[in-house]
Amino acid sequence: MKRRGLIAALAAAPLAAGCAGPSVADYAAERPLLDLADYFNGRVTAHGLFTDRSGRIVKRFAVVMQCTWQGDEGVLDEDFTYSDGTRQRRVWRLKKLADGRYSGTADDVVGTAAGQAAGNAFRWQYTLALPVDGRVYEVQFDDWMVLMDDKVMLNKAVMSKFGVRLGEVTLAFVKG
Repeated sequence: MKRRGLIAALAAAPLAAGCAGPSVADYAAERPLLDLADYFNGRVTAHGLFTDRSGRIVKRFAVVMQCTWQGDEGVLDEDFTYSDGTRQRRVWRLKKLADGRYSGTADDVVGTAAGQAAGNAFRWQYTLALPVDGRVYEVQFDDWMVLMDDKVMLNKAVMSKFGVRLGEVTLAFVKG
């Protein structure tokens, strides 16, 4: 009986460790320092793709963003063009809070997005109302953005529902 308990504990250890994941604080010493109001100010373009859980590329897209900040409040006006010719617009309204934290809203975001910046990284979590084939699904996004230099930032986002990974979005932002 003790042997079964030990085997079960050893088998569960990697699962428990996998749930911990990185914290944005892990990147506090990384440079260049990411200042969202500085990076997302003016024109920013991006190219990205969505892969399903098997890794198959489902959609490619380009984004043109016009970004402005007034004090601690920012507006990121995003214009998406997808590889199938469809277009979408999302306007984020961000607010800088204490301790590197941010909140944000957009018309297709359910509730309020929450984020935190440290060093060269920014983690952004939110629920998106995603239209698919005439229905709307609420899916969760866990975005990680990493500033590479003063012009380029990479973004990797995991999309999930009920804790089940549905796919990933990968983006390369270019400022200017």
